[in-house]
Amino acid sequence: MVTNLADAQEGTAKSRRHTGVTAVIEASGACDAVTDMLSRVGDKWSMQVVMKLGEKSRRFNELRRAVEGISQRMLTRTLRNLERDGLISRTVTPTVPPRVDYALTPLGHSLWGPVMRLSTWVLENRSEIEASRSAYDTREI
Repeated sequence: MVTNLADAQEGTAKSRRHTGVTAVIEASGACDAVTDMLSRVGDKWSMQVVMKLGEKSRRFNELRRAVEGISQRMLTRTLRNLERDGLISRTVTPTVPPRVDYALTPLGHSLWGPVMRLSTWVLENRSEIEASRSAYDTREI
């Protein structure tokens, strides 16, 4: 039960079990950082690229073929964002034509494990999730 509306986020109410963890994250300034990175890991293309690079380093066109449905422009943007975040490295070998390889950095490898565990969880629970969605979609409101 909310006794002070200023203490509750819009549309939410604190319960007696509220632990204050959110307040610690917000007070430390980490909330924006967490939100920023969750938007990156929640990005469809970024996670597919991370998953493919977790298998081995790849060249641009090899990566484009491996990530079904991604456009050249979107792959370029995704790779730049992941490189900016320090999750992948871009290595240019001065040959004719230049060879560019992309690989996960140690930070990227530390993300790859949780992403793979989440992917495994989704695959293991896909039928239950689909059944729940179907039941929800067919119920009368």
